[in-house]
Amino acid sequence: MQREGFTVPLLIGGATTSKAHTAVKIAPAYGQPVVHVLDASRAVGVVGQLKSAELRGAFAEENRREQERLRREHQSKRSEKPLLSLEEARRRRTKIDWTAYEPPRPSFTGARLLDPVPLDEIIPFIDWSPFFHTWEMKGTYPRIFENPDWGARARELFDDAQRLLRRIADERRLTARAVYGFFPANAVGDDIDVYADESRHGLLTTFHTLRQQADKGENEPDQALSDFVAPRASGLTDYLGAFAVTSGIGIEPLLERFERDHDDYSSIMTKALADRLAEALAEVVHKRARADWGYGRDESLGPEELIRERYRGIRPAPGYPACPDHTEKRRLFDLLQVEETTGIRLTETFAMYPASSVSGLYFSHPEARYFSVGKIERDQVLDYQRRKGMDLRSVERWLAPNLNYDPEEAAAAPAGELKTAEVAR
Repeated sequence: MQREGFTVPLLIGGATTSKAHTAVKIAPAYGQPVVHVLDASRAVGVVGQLKSAELRGAFAEENRREQERLRREHQSKRSEKPLLSLEEARRRRTKIDWTAYEPPRPSFTGARLLDPVPLDEIIPFIDWSPFFHTWEMKGTYPRIFENPDWGARARELFDDAQRLLRRIADERRLTARAVYGFFPANAVGDDIDVYADESRHGLLTTFHTLRQQADKGENEPDQALSDFVAPRASGLTDYLGAFAVTSGIGIEPLLERFERDHDDYSSIMTKALADRLAEALAEVVHKRARADWGYGRDESLGPEELIRERYRGIRPAPGYPACPDHTEKRRLFDLLQVEETTGIRLTETFAMYPASSVSGLYFSHPEARYFSVGKIERDQVLDYQRRKGMDLRSVERWLAPNLNYDPEEAAAAPAGELKTAEVAR
């Protein structure tokens, strides 16, 4: 917009945005007012002030001062929290005694397609709490029905959802598909090598993981996902699982039908239900994967316990806190041939389409836990860039929320000055 000479103000909103991100990353790149709007209901007032000749100047100036304050706060937080060097963070990795561990062996290796997965098998595993969050109702299902402010509305919404879900299942309006599999694997540093067979001679792909660099003390590890896979030097043959699921096949004709009928309510409801079905399908397939892997064969967990993740192992997804790099999704999709088998495709920004899709990796080690990589320093970014074979600017763009430095400042700094600054940190 700046390059093309736009003069229209820019409004930023949506579930994955924030005032701070707008102030730090977006507003400095555009010469016109850039305003974060919490939700659509507040856009009218903001637009009204921006369109008013009398009000626009004062509103834009107040917004500018607020964003400058947020940028100063962001900068102070960054400088107040010195991070460990990558070398030291690796020294503080998760301590696992691999000599006393025998990795479970799955009942098959390679990928397996489930097409279709009946919706009636998925529905009991739906976690309904996030469904209400879609409609901006805070609370946990089923206690949300007791809320004095919106409990009655939540009940009405839930009943409408049940009726539409039953209709979608009975009329087979949506198709659910899944592909999952297991592959011999070993950790090599912060990477995970995936092999064609247990001889570990044919390399299929390598997943690159990021390590926490926060100084948490000697007693708490700085984790990377590779910590939970047996190192190649251990001599153990470990395994890595992978999956991709969707419940959105066939959603377009259904949405088009509602739009023709001007039924926005059912259109929004359908999208929300498809998202819930996708997450529930991820739970169903993970349960099946744990059984196929052996260690989950004797599980006796009900849907509620599964939703609360009372089982061994994790399934982190590229783009989320433990694996914040969305580009790793390409490796996962190629490994499982997701696009060819399920119909899920990746966009140029590595979003999945249909949107009601979930993908990720399976880790079986009993000590595997979810975590957030958090902020990382330039020494790790340079190491990561080298391992991935990507150019530095691309890596910094994809990891922008995690960077504990300003890429523009780093690029402009003389080499000696930059090295001194990194040592000081």
